[in-house]
Amino acid sequence: MQLSQIERVETIDKKTFLQEYFKPQKPVIIERFIEDWPAYEKWDLEYMRKMAGDKTVPLYDDRPVTHEEGFNQPHAEMKMTEYIDLLQKEPTRYRIFLWNVLKEVPELQNDYNWPDFGLKLLKGLPMLFFGGEDSYTFMHYDIDLANIFHFHFHGKKRVILFDQKQNDYLYKIPHSLIVREDIDFNDPDYDKWPALKKAKGFVGELEHGQVLYMPEGYWHYMRYLTPGFSMSLRAIPRNPKNLAKAVYNIVVMRHYDNLMRRLRGQEWIDQKNERAIRRTHKKLDLLT
Repeated sequence: MQLSQIERVETIDKKTFLQEYFKPQKPVIIERFIEDWPAYEKWDLEYMRKMAGDKTVPLYDDRPVTHEEGFNQPHAEMKMTEYIDLLQKEPTRYRIFLWNVLKEVPELQNDYNWPDFGLKLLKGLPMLFFGGEDSYTFMHYDIDLANIFHFHFHGKKRVILFDQKQNDYLYKIPHSLIVREDIDFNDPDYDKWPALKKAKGFVGELEHGQVLYMPEGYWHYMRYLTPGFSMSLRAIPRNPKNLAKAVYNIVVMRHYDNLMRRLRGQEWIDQKNERAIRRTHKKLDLLT
């Protein structure tokens, strides 16, 4: 993979953000943007235990998708306090994914402000993500192709990003938002996945209090270098093509894929995985 470091700035104003990052759809890490938030001082694992310890949380790991699972169906559940105990005790693959702060613990909203980046943020969808040491998300992009502001807390996280122009090289699964799940983006096997050599993307590390801007529809792989968590705020895509694709994903693609899983079972999943390789290598052959 041809990875460049994600550009970093100490802080940023709305005009600069819109001109230098939003308009060209370029990712950026902002290092000192939320130091006036109460969350900057308060948000760590122990604070989350105090505020949400009795909540039951959905957990995900890195097992491959099967036909028996629904869209974004969790693999397990446990109390938040038990999950934090697990994070602090030992490495675990379990992650919390898309946990709605507004719905579950409204008091946490008092700890952050709605930043003005010049985009209209969806205030009903502040989401938290937790992970244990060395846990990771599969390379994927979000179903709504949103502009995402990812605020990281407690620990360190490594991020790899690609824009949608790299789809031909990523072994994208048809009718899906992911790539081949057996690709290790932390240490890719280029003999097995040769097209990845042509993929041009970005890499960077996030620490407590830093903010990552991910442009519309960006593929992202995130690996927790230590236990930690993040919060994402999002704004709908402005590009008409991306907005149309988001509507298609939500209204058509998601339901079609679930229907085919029910009708054809694991054969549908296996077939899609095989097609990802055939399509990608065919494109690679044409390029070379």
